[in-house]
Amino acid sequence: MSDWRIGRSWTEAELQSYVASLRDRPVNFETPIEEMVAENGWTVDGSHDQLGTEPAGPPAPDGVFERARQGIINYDFSDPRIVEGHFDPKVPLVGRDMVLEIKAFGIMRFLGGVRVHSVREECTDEQSIFGYRYDTLRGHIERGYEWFLLTKDHRTGEVWFQIEAHWQLGDFPTWWSRLGFRLFGENFRRIWRHEAPLRLKKLTEKQPQKDIAEPGRLAHRGDPTPRPTEPVRRT
Repeated sequence: MSDWRIGRSWTEAELQSYVASLRDRPVNFETPIEEMVAENGWTVDGSHDQLGTEPAGPPAPDGVFERARQGIINYDFSDPRIVEGHFDPKVPLVGRDMVLEIKAFGIMRFLGGVRVHSVREECTDEQSIFGYRYDTLRGHIERGYEWFLLTKDHRTGEVWFQIEAHWQLGDFPTWWSRLGFRLFGENFRRIWRHEAPLRLKKLTEKQPQKDIAEPGRLAHRGDPTPRPTEPVRRT
């Protein structure tokens, strides 16, 4: 199956096949992460935004932090006009393979695989932290890694969401798509980074409204209007 196309998206069966194919794909970079810095030619960008506040102390049940945590796990914060995530929600978070459907100008679509490398979950007297890092796989139009981190300050009750990405251009199917990404890619990334915390904030204001996926199907994240989804129900 092609990693890119113009026009329609891929079918459920095609996406399931693509997700399965990621199991044997390696990451598409060899540079140690500590060397993936601006001085070595890597783009380092991200955002840091407040989502809201809740009572001081550890995260409150069904509070801002816990709702945002589930939104991060389910990839509900992604703006589907730019990036739609496809994955098997029953696969544990660490090691989960996900297909990112990257969209440009409303007609061009690129598939790129990522794998959740590690999860950070900490709780001290001062703060609680939750998040994960995913790495790009062979065939992705970018190469590098990205962190999505949620932090609560126990003293103030403030909850923050941070995105941190270290990336370079990756594997493009054509010379002109590579040129197009050089010209317009940062604009799409900037819009996506701007929308992600806004969508996540909306998710914290609502109770879960639906299951993440029907049994036997992939999760396709996120919705045009962000709607919080339930944790995976295991049978």
